[in-house]
Amino acid sequence: MSRLGLLWLLCVTAVPLAAQPSPTTGVTHGQRAKRLAIRNALVIDGNGTPTRGPFDIIVEGNVITDIIALDPVAIRRGFSKRAPADAEIDATGKYVLPGLINAHAHMQSNRSGQSMGGFEYNHKIWLANGITTVREVGAESESLSVALRTKSQRADIVAPRMFIYPFFDFSASIRTPAEARARVQAMKKLGVDGIKIGGIERDIMEAMLDEAKKVGLRVAHHVGVEQTNAWDDVKFGTTSIEHWYGIPDAAIPNLRQNFPSDYNYSDETDRFRWAGRLWREAEPKRLDSLLTAMVKANVAWVPTLDIYEASRDLQRAQTQPWFQEYLHPALADYFKPDPANHGSYFIGWSSTDEVYWKENYRIWMATLRDFERKGGTVGCGDDAGFIYQLYGYGLIREMELHAEAGFHPLKVIEHCTGNNARILGEEARLGRVRVGWLADLIVVDGNPLEDIKVLYAGGTSAIRQGKEVKTLGTEWIIKDGIPYNGPQLLREVKAIVDAAKAKVRQ
Repeated sequence: MSRLGLLWLLCVTAVPLAAQPSPTTGVTHGQRAKRLAIRNALVIDGNGTPTRGPFDIIVEGNVITDIIALDPVAIRRGFSKRAPADAEIDATGKYVLPGLINAHAHMQSNRSGQSMGGFEYNHKIWLANGITTVREVGAESESLSVALRTKSQRADIVAPRMFIYPFFDFSASIRTPAEARARVQAMKKLGVDGIKIGGIERDIMEAMLDEAKKVGLRVAHHVGVEQTNAWDDVKFGTTSIEHWYGIPDAAIPNLRQNFPSDYNYSDETDRFRWAGRLWREAEPKRLDSLLTAMVKANVAWVPTLDIYEASRDLQRAQTQPWFQEYLHPALADYFKPDPANHGSYFIGWSSTDEVYWKENYRIWMATLRDFERKGGTVGCGDDAGFIYQLYGYGLIREMELHAEAGFHPLKVIEHCTGNNARILGEEARLGRVRVGWLADLIVVDGNPLEDIKVLYAGGTSAIRQGKEVKTLGTEWIIKDGIPYNGPQLLREVKAIVDAAKAKVRQ
């Protein structure tokens, strides 16, 4: 293990004092109370405003029904009458945020041809990291994902809230605009929430987006090196651009990167190696014009900074501290360099490749800042399950990278809550700590404005009153009014991983 990896392990696991769990009354893991009170909470809303509090947050069923400002002096002297509740979580000294929304997520039940025993591992590790909503972009099975969404809505399974955006061409070969329109109609009939497109011909894209608008389906575009680029997203009205391909390409004078003569896009080592040299070819004035057009057309950007980080620091990616206890062996096998697995492209990866990717990140991050400065909507997603990113942990790492890009922690939280709700078209009921909004909340042991690492499942270390203590991380996750204890979820994830490892050893 690298020295950096060892340092992270020490920070995450080797601390002298353990933080105390929040006192609770009448709270049962996985069971919705009729009336839940989160007492004495410091609130970070999902709208970018500073911390406020303390408040008592009242949840009835699955809705926030009251947020009561408290007078600490009156409470201490016993003069304050508190709103009654059937169940209580004491959040004194802790922070309450909207539940995190993962706008680029993949539900996966198997990797590298190996079963992960269904979706329980995937779902619980998301929740343990404070993710109460996922936008699933590219399902293993369209009908199964829709069925899982229903089970999550009914609380039949322990899982985040789901919005299902299957691949446009997952089960059909689309060759004509008429076929594109028919496919959109079929997806609407199936009951999906939106559509994920990848590389696509211009006439097909125009027809499908026109039809999607007619039937009320939003569209996420993973642009590739194709005929279409971000200018087409602007023209036809895509909801969001995923990752970043298509943006720098559209700002290159000849609209095509200067690939070597032996370049093969289908060879992923080639593809990702040269992707690391793309941003440097974008012309600043053209790029500025494109960003302005994206803002005007209301095309959001979900950059997934975390998913390419291995390209700039492979050793860091391979030695993340949570891998030891929470990485499923099937996923560990998938991460190993193998041309058969998408994103497992690190064959002959060099320090030269990493240097180019580090430059790529500098330009990419600066462009992302410019986009938001112009009024653009920046979202937050992790694309985990690929390229050494573990579900849930990848989203928190994404937040750290947004901070590295120069965004204030309040804006980073807004990216992963209020902004993501806007991308989903759910800003009137999700992504805020606000009366009337759905009760998707997290109680965090530690101040995420001081250290985003406190959001990682399992917590991290912090200094309190001059002493180093182990934080609990996201201690309580309230999804649709149902409280889940973060440490308990993490124990359940570890049990799944331990059983899988034991099976491998047999």
